[in-house]
Amino acid sequence: MARLEGLPGPIREHLEHLACPSFDRTPWVTGGPLSGRRIAIVSTAGIHAKGDAPFIGFADEFRIIPGQIRPDDLVMSHISANFDRTGFYRDPNVVFPLQRLKDLADQGIIGAVADRHYSFMGATDPLRLEAAAGIVAAHMHAEGVDGVLLVPV
Repeated sequence: MARLEGLPGPIREHLEHLACPSFDRTPWVTGGPLSGRRIAIVSTAGIHAKGDAPFIGFADEFRIIPGQIRPDDLVMSHISANFDRTGFYRDPNVVFPLQRLKDLADQGIIGAVADRHYSFMGATDPLRLEAAAGIVAAHMHAEGVDGVLLVPV
């Protein structure tokens, strides 16, 4: 994994001074115990299924990942040259912990794993993702998802 102090000067300085957007509302809510929740994954690792279009630079789109996908059918097309993919290749759960969620469901720690999960390109300005995030939220609401594991990469 790239560390800020190890990046070349211009890239490091850009990241150190990157503005963090603020939003007009805070949609966080409280809810029941995890043992009754249906959980989906939202990752910014640029993950998608084999055969799906790869992510391109600064994409303001997402990919839907089926809950029954096999780990060897996942592809990472994250574009950053500073992004170390070694962990993903050794164990996709590092950036897309679907099997860990299934383990938690089997143990009764969470209620269920969603049928669909979502991935974005992490190198995108969050303000450009707002419309896509609304679409993903609507998909999750329709599926009865009431908990999300956010995996920023």
